Amino acid sequence: MRTGLIAKKLGMTRIFTDAGEHVPVTVLQVDECRVVAQRTKDRDGYTAVQLGFGKAKVKNVSKAMRGHFAKAKVEPARRLAEFRVSEDALVDVGAEITAGHFVVGQFVDVAGTTVGRGFAGVMKRHNFGGLEASHGVSVSHRSHGSTGQRQDPGKVFKGKRMAGHMGDVRATQQNLKVMATDAEKGLIFVMGSIPGSEGGYVLVSDAKKRKMPKDLPFPAGLRGTGAAVAEAPAETKE
Repeated sequence: MRTGLIAKKLGMTRIFTDAGEHVPVTVLQVDECRVVAQRTKDRDGYTAVQLGFGKAKVKNVSKAMRGHFAKAKVEPARRLAEFRVSEDALVDVGAEITAGHFVVGQFVDVAGTTVGRGFAGVMKRHNFGGLEASHGVSVSHRSHGSTGQRQDPGKVFKGKRMAGHMGDVRATQQNLKVMATDAEKGLIFVMGSIPGSEGGYVLVSDAKKRKMPKDLPFPAGLRGTGAAVAEAPAETKE
């Protein structure tokens, strides 16, 4: 089991296949994704790697985190995330993982935080049909109607779908196909949409419900190795 990586969602565009068909893709940027720490079974009880994304100003980093980054001999990162890995897939501290970590044609799982919608009614939040336009209905056309029963059981069951806070939750989109990668520019083109807004951070990992290709770089696509070189993206159009 390989590590994943942290990426930044730049937005959506489309690329054209050799057959002339256009495919909607989400553009992800991988910038300064380095291994900050290792978790071993003997010391921590599990095996994982901690990755850092981007660069942060030293003044915005706490003293404890400065020591954490100094121990790894890496610059302070904007984001940190851990990925569970197998013991033979541990990556050395300080190594940089590039977009060449994934290959064209493989499937990935992308986890992120959905766009927050604030307080939303049941028609928007749960796709309710609302009440009728006439037959005595006034003012409450977009309400959810009755929520309980009669005297027995005389209560509203937990989990009842009602109006409330919508979005801003963690979600994972599974089995998304990698259409193209560019290790030099740090770009990954993933088919379809992914959770989150433009500029948000997501976690990209190998799809758990699909078989991994045989040509995947192992333990990771590192900068300065042959594993970091991947196919360039196809021609793009805004």
